Amino acid sequence: MALRIVRLGGPRARDEGLRIGTVRRPPRGVPKSEFAAQDWYDVWYPNLAPSAALVKEAQDADTPKAWAAFVKKYRAEMATPDNARTLDLLAALSHGSDFSIGCYCEDDAHCHRSVLRELLVERGALLTAG
Repeated sequence: MALRIVRLGGPRARDEGLRIGTVRRPPRGVPKSEFAAQDWYDVWYPNLAPSAALVKEAQDADTPKAWAAFVKKYRAEMATPDNARTLDLLAALSHGSDFSIGCYCEDDAHCHRSVLRELLVERGALLTAG
């Protein structure tokens, strides 16, 4: 049992379990009824996505300093009580369930999901290779 951090739209791993989309917007041009079948996600949970303004900041972060500024602001968003409780819940569930969370970004290192991974590990989540 464990949590995976994945790129949405990529093929599912065997025993991946429920796939949760932590993105601000659903995939463009894909009917809602096809999200799971096309390996996007089973459940959309935008609460763990950066705010719209922060998504733009992350996309424009072309230096290590700019990326660090994004990470600091995103961590602050995830520290709000509702988001922190969600992260705690996911960390706890990772010890008894197979599921995954993810985003569309191609580069994991330059994506909020890399920060989500850190936040979940800090809360004791059991992660597996995604």
